[in-house]
Amino acid sequence: MREIHPDETSRAAAFQLWMQAPQPMVTLFKTLDVTNLVRASRKGRKFNLLLCWCIGKAACQVPEFYLLPVGDKLMAYDQLAVNTVVAVRNGGINTCDVPFSQDLEVFAQNYLALTAQVRESCQNYDLTDHMVIGTSALTQTEIDGAVNIYAGFYNNPFIIWGRYRKRLWRAALPVSFQFHHTQMDGGHAARFLELLQAEINSLK
Repeated sequence: MREIHPDETSRAAAFQLWMQAPQPMVTLFKTLDVTNLVRASRKGRKFNLLLCWCIGKAACQVPEFYLLPVGDKLMAYDQLAVNTVVAVRNGGINTCDVPFSQDLEVFAQNYLALTAQVRESCQNYDLTDHMVIGTSALTQTEIDGAVNIYAGFYNNPFIIWGRYRKRLWRAALPVSFQFHHTQMDGGHAARFLELLQAEINSLK
């Protein structure tokens, strides 16, 4: 992680426009076809694990994900992580940053080991040297969408989903993708969501 001057990036104009905006966050809603993930999860992989990996796969193809406004600075990162919320043994919740790996086996091992560590310790696991993509799975119910903190003090991109919906032989999952306008524009976010669907479709 390193501070970078906005003029050295494609986000210079956005930095000037949005860093001091009272509500700099944008949320897009999209319904994903997750049939392939449901089928894969029946073969032994957790659904949320697979979705988090696909999120990382899609994000690493969008250069803007490696930039993040932090305080009044623009930071550049070399690595991504996907954050997940963990139900811990004392009845509460904590968060866990899982480093992204292109290798699903490596990612899965880290996901399972780190979430187990958080579950037992009841302590967050944070990776401060990674650009972290937040996620929250509200699988207790189906949701049409969600808006997270909009004040601009938690600037990381964030994806929220609920329980997937069965439609005959298909499965659909509405997701909400929130991002800071300094980090990316709507076009970048839309490309990410299209890439996410493609990664889900291509999962073997």
